Amino acid sequence: MISIVIRTVTATEYVTPLREGGSLPAIVNGDDDGTYVVKFRGAGQGVRALIAELISGEIARALGLPVPEIVFVQLDGRMAKTEPDAEIQELLAKSEGVNIGLDYLPGSITFDPIIARTIDGKSRLASSIVWFDALMTNVDRTPKNTNLLVWHRGLWMIDHGATLIFHHNWSDDFLKRSRSAFAPIKHHVLLPWATEIRGADSDLAAMLTPEVIEGVLDLIPNDWLTDEPRFKTPNEHRAAYRDYLLHRLESPRRWMEDAADAQALSV
Repeated sequence: MISIVIRTVTATEYVTPLREGGSLPAIVNGDDDGTYVVKFRGAGQGVRALIAELISGEIARALGLPVPEIVFVQLDGRMAKTEPDAEIQELLAKSEGVNIGLDYLPGSITFDPIIARTIDGKSRLASSIVWFDALMTNVDRTPKNTNLLVWHRGLWMIDHGATLIFHHNWSDDFLKRSRSAFAPIKHHVLLPWATEIRGADSDLAAMLTPEVIEGVLDLIPNDWLTDEPRFKTPNEHRAAYRDYLLHRLESPRRWMEDAADAQALSV
């Protein structure tokens, strides 16, 4: 297993909410003088959104894709007493413990496919992101919700809480589902530029060795893995994620072929 280290910071100030989606993220200051976009375990989507954010973000990083630094954010529930908004008070009180944060990119702007100078000439990057999103079953990254930022003229991938849609239902044969295509990829915002999906496929798949995947999964805090009755222990739960991802990476990768076919129809 490859050892991956994620820093833990303590939240010192709730700065402002980002009222987007169901995860109720917010800008939060940490005790390291850093500023982070934090997703809270007490939000409606619960810890599964945090697990998806962590797994997908660190797998993207293992592939060399541009993702802001991910940190664990330790939150003291007493912080809720300093907030006048009742909804925020409730969220913070429910989120005591370990949450997840992404490094805040000040001055960044949302990627606009109509003004696409950031991605022009970068077909390999676009192809790698589309490949990654098909692997991780990312239902976002569409023209309506790009989940891409432009910062210092570079493209940055954010908000992976909606990936790994399989883990919202462990009741059937999830390994069988791991081999399925991913129809929403046809709506991916970067498809017009992703002309090298098949060319990038073998290189990217080879980078995600069992050791790399195990290293990422080992980062998941045990108390995020205790609410699924199918699994007796956090390690058993963690192993199910491993099996799903490794099965999905096995050849032939139908989801990759479908992504490449969707790209051909997008131009």
